[in-house]
Amino acid sequence: MTRIIGGVAGGRRIAVPPRGTRPTTERVRESLFNVLTARLDLTGMAVLDLYAGSGALGLEALSRGAATALFVESGRQAADVMAGNIAALGLSGATVRRGSVAAVLTAGAAAPVDLVLADPPYDVDAVEIEAMLQALITHGWATASTVVVLERAASTSPLTWPANWRPWPRRVYGDTRLEIAELAR
Repeated sequence: MTRIIGGVAGGRRIAVPPRGTRPTTERVRESLFNVLTARLDLTGMAVLDLYAGSGALGLEALSRGAATALFVESGRQAADVMAGNIAALGLSGATVRRGSVAAVLTAGAAAPVDLVLADPPYDVDAVEIEAMLQALITHGWATASTVVVLERAASTSPLTWPANWRPWPRRVYGDTRLEIAELAR
C-alpha cells in the first residue's frame, strides 16, 4: 500500500501491484508535485500517465485538480489494481488503457495533454525514451507548453533532451532521478 499525498484524496491509501512494478515512493511523489505546483496550476489539466503501474502519479494529479488522466499500462494485473484504485478513490476523469506505451501513443490522441508522467521500467533505454518523446509530438499528444516528467534510475546517464524540449533542473532522490522538460512554443 501507498497513499495519495495531497488534494481531495490526500491521505487515502491505494494498492500497489504485488510484482512487476516499481511504485514511485511517497517522498519522490511529494517532491515531484511540489516542483510541478510551484510552476504549474494543475487545475483542469489533461494528464497522460505512461507505464502507470498502480496509477499513483496520475491519481495524485487528479486529486490535486487535474480534469482528466489517461493511464497506460501493459500489465493486466497492474491495470486491474489501478482500476480498483480509481474506483476506491472515486475520482472522476480517469480512463485506463491497457497496452504498450508505443501502441497507445501511435494510435494518436483525441486532444493534446498538458502533463505527461512517465515512469518506465529502469531498463528502458534512452533510445526508447527518445522515441516516446517523438511519438508524443508526432501523434498529437503534446503541444507547445506540454510538460513531461520522466522518472529514471539515478545511476543511468541523464537524458539529452531533443532540441524542441526545454529541460528543467534535474532532481535526484536516492536512487531515483526526475527529468522534466517543457515542449517549446
